[in-house]
Amino acid sequence: MQTYLVGGAVRDELLGQPAHDRDYVLVNATPSDIDRLLEAGYQQVGKDFPVFLSPQGEEYALARVERKTGSGHKGFSFAIEQVSLVDDLSRRDLTINAMARDLLTGELTDPYGGQHDLRAGILRHVSESFAEDPLRVFRVARFAARYPSFRLAVETREIMTQVTARGDLSQLSAERVWGETVKALAASAPRRYFEVLKDVGALQEWFPELEALDQVPQPAEHHPEGDAWIHTLMVLDQIQAGTTAEKLAALFHDIGKGLTPPEEWPRHVDHEITGGILLDEVRRRLRVPKEEFTLMRVVAEQHLRVHQVLAIRKPGRLLALLQAIRGTRVEQEAFFSSVLKVCQADARGRLGREATPYPPAAFLRGAREVLLGIRCSPEYAQLVASGVAGQDFAAELARLQIARLQQYMKSQAEPS
Repeated sequence: MQTYLVGGAVRDELLGQPAHDRDYVLVNATPSDIDRLLEAGYQQVGKDFPVFLSPQGEEYALARVERKTGSGHKGFSFAIEQVSLVDDLSRRDLTINAMARDLLTGELTDPYGGQHDLRAGILRHVSESFAEDPLRVFRVARFAARYPSFRLAVETREIMTQVTARGDLSQLSAERVWGETVKALAASAPRRYFEVLKDVGALQEWFPELEALDQVPQPAEHHPEGDAWIHTLMVLDQIQAGTTAEKLAALFHDIGKGLTPPEEWPRHVDHEITGGILLDEVRRRLRVPKEEFTLMRVVAEQHLRVHQVLAIRKPGRLLALLQAIRGTRVEQEAFFSSVLKVCQADARGRLGREATPYPPAAFLRGAREVLLGIRCSPEYAQLVASGVAGQDFAAELARLQIARLQQYMKSQAEPS
């Protein structure tokens, strides 16, 4: 039996980057070899072919080749008898992932030109069997986000476009698409993921709300960068260091603009309302977790009000906004901060405004501190001691909050 380090670990090693996952292939393994693995504490997983997890959690798989037997990314059977290392590598997606290093000798096996493509910065599929697994369209887009300086090989772009045109992407599960998307959002240039999907026609199948933003004009005085699609990508760039939820909120904050009738362009009246409604379909299609979806919806529905908060004149309206963005609850500080972070990214995701100050954030943080400070005030203590409860208590608290916000707004309006 020969053991080889394969895939991403070899690629990352050649790039001088740390390898987070180390996977191995076993070639020429006999039944006695497998017995020794099990005796050493390895656990066999996988129903279709033998894969073993070491006590350290590393994956060892028997060399195998795939045969297409059905539709989708699950429609394969596997053969493991007398499979060579080169045959095993032939089933991989990209040449840069189809290299192996012998653990005993250190020799590198590179039958498909992975080293060349690493040096040249090319994402190239290994063989025509690439088209048999539609999930690879998303995987390649994810690698484009991870390595933004790499270009897509012309022939790989063509085969990805063909897979999309055949309708194969509809066979994928929401969980697999969501998994690739989350990984792409964590990459160094997440916008590339969506740019590649759009370029090969794949955005329409799983992200039609984003596709609909292309060529949708916006008021030039507010959006000198161009259409709503370009603006969306620029907002995503602005929040590159954010959480998955923040990046998703940035990505979908303006999807309501895709429903604006052309006769109303470039204005988009009530797009925050239609955007909130569209998000229900996004959640259903992609199975978006509740935590991420909640932030996406609040940002879509409230980002304009956050931008315009300095123009609010009535403290009751300010209180309503703070309640909507979770600014009145101590335990929701992280959520409140995320809303402001995405709104700031929205304001800066415009040509020439990438580093402009964002006063609404400081104003709303100050207003939140005023509200949270009420619980330490004598007035609040008196309210609690009065025995008022239920809706009456909520109404009295709201009056106290509005009075404090009125004082705060007045102090912010006075010249320093």
